[in-house]
Amino acid sequence: MNAKPQASALDARPPFRADHVGSFLRPRYLIEARDAAKRGELSASELRSVEDRAIREVVKLQEDVGLQGITDGEFRRTFFHVDFLTQLEGVVEKGGMPVKFHKADGDIDYAPPVMRVTGKVRHSRPIQRRDFEFLQSVTHRTPKVTIPSPTMLHFRGGRGGISQEAYPQLDAFYADVAAAYGEEIRDLAAAGCTYLQLDDTNLAYLCDAKQRESARARGGSAGGHDHLHPPVPRQFSQFLGRGRRLRAGGAGAVQ
Repeated sequence: MNAKPQASALDARPPFRADHVGSFLRPRYLIEARDAAKRGELSASELRSVEDRAIREVVKLQEDVGLQGITDGEFRRTFFHVDFLTQLEGVVEKGGMPVKFHKADGDIDYAPPVMRVTGKVRHSRPIQRRDFEFLQSVTHRTPKVTIPSPTMLHFRGGRGGISQEAYPQLDAFYADVAAAYGEEIRDLAAAGCTYLQLDDTNLAYLCDAKQRESARARGGSAGGHDHLHPPVPRQFSQFLGRGRRLRAGGAGAVQ
């Protein structure tokens, strides 16, 4: 007699053995709806209805393949970090940081947006709660929220991207960012969120020697311990390094 394996209690809690990281490809009708909204041909509520439809579809896709942690595909965002960070007080989007990607059929020049801190960073209202509550309503599995890492706020702009008037000393900047993130996380927890993922694409940039040098030139840290590399991020990066050693036998450049 073949006994069906029983899932352990740990299997029902995130992080799961199989998980999806990042955005899903947007369906053509959602891209067209976003373009129409930019032209003023679609209201915010009409665009949200289109996003709702796309999210229901991507939730079903994830459930059909057996995933337990379910995201909304990040279908409500233009950039994964900009839409979140610009809802913090004191933060604006300005310019871009040139990056070159190499593909088999040629190079691609790309300039992802750079954040500028123009005033005191404050969390004045919930950012992800409404989106989380919709996602929670359309899945019976674990809804997962993804938000950008706090480093996305300062890595690309460096010290020059943080107002000297608002923050003559960076300790106060880091304290305010930590407080703002803490308030958002507590709000999500109060709404019932049990699975939150912080995405930090800057870790990949630091694997490139040119990007590390650019970070140093902007006044950031690229492996050393300077004024844009405070104690909390150091502990976080070391935690990532220990995790890599446990799983892969070595952390390499991640540390």
